[in-house]
Order: sequence, then C-alpha cells, then structure tokens
Amino acid sequence: MIKYSIMKIKWLFYSISGLLLLGMGLSILGEAIILKFTQSDGWVIWGTLALIITNSGFCLFGQAIIEKVKMGLNREEWSKGQS
Repeated sequence: MIKYSIMKIKWLFYSISGLLLLGMGLSILGEAIILKFTQSDGWVIWGTLALIITNSGFCLFGQAIIEKVKMGLNREEWSKGQS
C-alpha cells in the first residue's frame, strides 16, 4: 500500500503542476496577443514563452493521466492478491 501512496503523491504533483502551468501559459498567451494587437515590441518572446509553458503544462497533465492509470492497475492487482 506504500507504493500506492507514492503513486498518489506523484499523481497529485503532476496534475496540479500541469494545470497551473497550463493556466499560466494561456494567460501569457493572452498578454502576447494584446502586445501584438497594440504593435508593441517583444510579443514574439512572450508568445514563445507562452508556447513553452503551455506545452509543459500539457506534458505534466498527460503524465498525471499515466500515473492515474498506473494507480488503477496497481489497485486491481492489490485487490486480487487480497481475495
């Protein structure tokens, strides 16, 4: 059951981090769009940063899904062993 707890902590870390980065990246993307609309310098840098952060958020959230599936498989194996 210790392994399940570690997996749950990893899942929480990946899911929360992924969602925070995803939201942050989309917020920065909005700022980059505003900078482009006002024809300010630096919108390309902000847009690139937004792309990097948003994709990192997607990657972490995808890893959270993988960890959740592993948790489900581990729980099924554990419950079969108890029967």
